[in-house]
This record gives sequence, C-alpha cells and structure tokens, in this order.
Amino acid sequence: MFAKPSALRKCPRRDSDGGFTLAEVLLAVFIITVAFVALLSTIPYSSAAVQGGNQTSAATFLANQKLEEAKNMPWTATPDNDCLGISAGGTAAPTVSAGKTCTLNGAVFGSGTALPWAADQGATAITNFNGYSRNVRIIDCAATPAVCSGVADAGMRLVTVSVRFQPMSTSSTAAAAKTLTVSMLVAQR
Repeated sequence: MFAKPSALRKCPRRDSDGGFTLAEVLLAVFIITVAFVALLSTIPYSSAAVQGGNQTSAATFLANQKLEEAKNMPWTATPDNDCLGISAGGTAAPTVSAGKTCTLNGAVFGSGTALPWAADQGATAITNFNGYSRNVRIIDCAATPAVCSGVADAGMRLVTVSVRFQPMSTSSTAAAAKTLTVSMLVAQR
C-alpha cells in the first residue's frame, strides 16, 4: 500500500534561515560608505573653522595686549607728560601732542615725535605672531566727540587697536584678510 503523505516528508521546511541576503548586505555597505564619504567631506571645513577660531583668538590677544600698553602709558597733567599721544587725522600712528613732551623710561620725546610703543607693526614685526599686523590710532575726544560716543572732554582719548591677519581657506583661492578692531576710552591721570 501507499505510505501516508506525512511519512514522505524528510524534514520540515523552514521559510527563513535567519541571515541576510547578499542584496541586503550590499545595500547596507553602500549606505555606510555614503555616510562616511559625507563625514569625510566636512573635515576641511571643520579644520578651517578651528583654525579661524585660533586666529581670531590670537588677534584678540594682540589687540588687548596693545590696549593694556596704552592704558599704562603716562598721560598726566601734573607733571605735564603725554606719552599716549594723538594720531594725526585719526589715520596715522600717534605722536606726542603739540606743545607737550613725553618722558618714557628715561627717554624724552618732543612735540610731534613718533611714539615707539605705538608704531605700526607689519606682518613680521610681532614676535611669535608672523602674519599678524597691528596698528594703534588715538583720537582726542575734545576734538571729535562724535567718535567718542558723545564725550567731549580734553581729558579723554579713544584708543583703537586694529589687528589684521590672513585666515585659512577651505578652497584653492585665498580668503580675504580679516581685521579685528578693539577700542577703549582712556582718561588722563
């Protein structure tokens, strides 16, 4: 006689082996590759951003350093000593004010003489900061109160320090130079 149909089956058939098909594995590899390539393309931009932050921080340091130097310059009425100086037209490095003298570290500078502490510094003049240039401009608030936020006082001066540097670029073309400017009012002592 004939065997029962259930007896002819050798082993039960499974619909799933529990693994991944080749197509699924290839699709996963493709997605991961695209994600990594996208992440790798951001590295130059993030490096430029970090470098830009470092450069801006260095420029701020250099500007504040010069502001501190200006703040410590002798500018007194008694005895009459003006080592802070004034910039001619607000566009040149400061010189000793008209009719005044400056006694600084034993050296005496006459009226109209350039002040060595405030000389313009080119891109190679600042020790350990190649590529940064710095200038100081000093405006008499009595002569131009609008520039000094409305302060019209002969005993006040606006000190402005500008630091210029060349930022890092993420492309083959050079980025435009950046200038960081910091200002402070200084009172005569």
